[in-house]
Amino acid sequence: MGVPSIEVDPAAPAGELGRKMGIEVISASPELSIARMPVEGNTQPYGILHGGAHLVLAESLGSMSAHLHAGPGRYAVGIEIGASHSRSVASGWVTGTCKAISLGRTITVHEIVLTDDDGNRLSTVRMTNLLRDA
Repeated sequence: MGVPSIEVDPAAPAGELGRKMGIEVISASPELSIARMPVEGNTQPYGILHGGAHLVLAESLGSMSAHLHAGPGRYAVGIEIGASHSRSVASGWVTGTCKAISLGRTITVHEIVLTDDDGNRLSTVRMTNLLRDA
């Protein structure tokens, strides 16, 4: 297995999958990152946002924040993610707010809260990343 690229494409900061899902990064830092994603195009057959789409948005935010904390010559690898979905959404946009819980030398932990256009909490996600040297 090769070493992943540690460079982030400014045209697709949430990665290629994030671009395909319409994720728009609003701000990014190790401590706080925010992005949004349209519900349209990311739904289950039943017309509500797919649970996996929740996790793509959350993991994109957690990975970006961890990567920024890792610093030059290092990269982040997700080692655990868990989500609790508390509400569904069928239209509009979902906003993810990622806050650092712990920023260590080798491990980061972030909590990502996903909300709808009215500010209702849809999901709560916790992600752990391992920081490695390139």
